[in-house]
Amino acid sequence: MKVTIVGGGSTYSPELVHGLVARAEAVGLTEIVLQDLREDRLGPVGAFCARMARAMQADITVRTTTSLDEALDGADFVVVQIRVGGQEGRHQDIRLGLDRGLIGQETTGVGGFAKALRTIPVVLDIAERVRERCPDAWLLNFTNPSGMVTEALLRAGHTRTVGLCNVPIEMHMDIAKVLERPVEEISLDWVGLNHLGWVRRVIVDAQDVLPGLIDDIEASVPGPANLPELGYPDGFLRALGAIPSSYVRFFYAPDTMLESIQSKKQTRAEEVM
Repeated sequence: MKVTIVGGGSTYSPELVHGLVARAEAVGLTEIVLQDLREDRLGPVGAFCARMARAMQADITVRTTTSLDEALDGADFVVVQIRVGGQEGRHQDIRLGLDRGLIGQETTGVGGFAKALRTIPVVLDIAERVRERCPDAWLLNFTNPSGMVTEALLRAGHTRTVGLCNVPIEMHMDIAKVLERPVEEISLDWVGLNHLGWVRRVIVDAQDVLPGLIDDIEASVPGPANLPELGYPDGFLRALGAIPSSYVRFFYAPDTMLESIQSKKQTRAEEVM
């Protein structure tokens, strides 16, 4: 099996490659190709990933290329994780909102919409190349704003597409830590899509333990990492009867979130740069 990562020069790639390599034998993985237009990023990231695979004694090939067609030929899965305009574009998206007294964020509000307008045409072009070079491959979209980009792909007829987001699995792991149970022993009833979602049941030993978990959070017992700092009013989560994902705070508490973003000396993009 061949997996191609478009945007392979990303600093997220090593973590992704590590997960793939660790499961290589189980899924029949034989080749990972990192593709990126920026050789200055692709070189060091690709070399690191290759060394990591060798250190894990994996019988797979990890290679790099700047050619999209070469990367796609023969691929079974294509992961798309690009940032059109780079971090500078992200910074401009954030400022687009903040300069007008609006939330500046790369996936929600005016900033997210600007990013979508800039990103969707590029991802659709990549999807067309996937259709031409490896028509049986699945396209896994990791590109933000994840929901809008994935919807655009599906509307354009790219039905072998799955939209991915790390927020649900991170919430799953956080809740497991709070409950001091292995992740495998916990099931979440998750409603929503990508960044906009809620956990409405937490099943452990066939019992829903969400009400007690919410009581602990309301009582300020350390909970999932993305919850205590939200500053929701007392009783809010209990009345909601669910745990919202971290992104929902931009909708539930926009004034608080705007104040928080505006108080920072740098935008998130500037921090990353």
